[in-house]
Amino acid sequence: MDKFAAVEQALRTAPPHALLGVVTEAFTEHYGAEKVELRLADYGMHSLQAVESVPFVTEPVLIHNSPQGRAFGAQEPVVTNGLADRSVDVHLPVTIRGDRMGVLSARLPEDGYRQALVPEMQHICEALGHEILVAERDTDLYVLARRAARLTLAAEMQWQLLPGHSCSRPEFSLGAHLEPAYAIFGDNYDWSASADHLTLTVSNGMGQGIDAALLTNLAVNAMRNARRAGLDLAGQATLADQAVYAQYQGRAHVSVLLLRFNLSTGDLEAVDAGSPRLWRLRDGTVDPISFDEQLPLGMFEDTVYAAQHFTVRPGDRLLFGSDGVYDAASPVGERYGERALARSLTGTRLLPPTQVPGAVLRELAGYHGETPLDDDALVVCLDWNGQPDGD
Repeated sequence: MDKFAAVEQALRTAPPHALLGVVTEAFTEHYGAEKVELRLADYGMHSLQAVESVPFVTEPVLIHNSPQGRAFGAQEPVVTNGLADRSVDVHLPVTIRGDRMGVLSARLPEDGYRQALVPEMQHICEALGHEILVAERDTDLYVLARRAARLTLAAEMQWQLLPGHSCSRPEFSLGAHLEPAYAIFGDNYDWSASADHLTLTVSNGMGQGIDAALLTNLAVNAMRNARRAGLDLAGQATLADQAVYAQYQGRAHVSVLLLRFNLSTGDLEAVDAGSPRLWRLRDGTVDPISFDEQLPLGMFEDTVYAAQHFTVRPGDRLLFGSDGVYDAASPVGERYGERALARSLTGTRLLPPTQVPGAVLRELAGYHGETPLDDDALVVCLDWNGQPDGD
């Protein structure tokens, strides 16, 4: 049997907690690996945490100051001299459908390493990533590795809602990040891609803690239910509005921006029901995109929503931000969204969309000063590529 097929078969049949052991055995047998280590990115996207049976035994490594972090950020293998004599360390990104999960590192003897082996090892990492996604249904091992600190219960509930940090298709590539990662106030994002459409929502629920998490869970699941029932964008907003109002009778509401992209044409439907905002970078110029403001979900009974339309072009970059981003104030009182956000979007134009949210939020932290953010800060970045044939 082909060695790749044998490894993939072993991964599929291994117990959920034993995937790293399968890869370690394969790397040892085929490449003479002396050590194999799997690290996953933490929720804050600051560090890479080791996957191990007892959490927090192995020290994390920083994403922005380590060979593993370079492999994770560039999404390319990084080879360095090992700490041991006559060895090399190969750091390989573990990424599934554009969602960056972590890095697999293998220490190989110097005389056994060849550049031609790297694509083979990367192929095994891809199979490992797919199996981790499946295994997470049955074990907490990989979820535990993603946290650098204990999550609040509200944060636990919110993170279970999120689809991931990033997603890519030939037509688009997007990345998202939510800060603070370990104590949540109510911001959320969601996406789903079919053969013909990408649906993206950015939401902000009232309140904080458990109250905000419960409210956002209700709204997001109502929008998913409506989407999966085949309702159009306005219908999704209407059903979610009814669900929130039925539960809270107007005492709480959810601000949301709903968008539906036609993957063939770039036509975009939008329902603006609250506070999340959109900026567009096109040909080096940043412009805020304004829609007709409609009522947040759940504010009043029987609200009627209408979708608006415009078109995105290949090369457009769209940035979505919650009020915790554009309303954040500098020490002198200027809001981040007035001018600084446009500068940040222009300054990060060469970064891939997976890295833009983190870069914007790091700049936001410096802009805001030493005072901690008093609200969630949510950033989603989408690059529109259009159809691969260029139509």
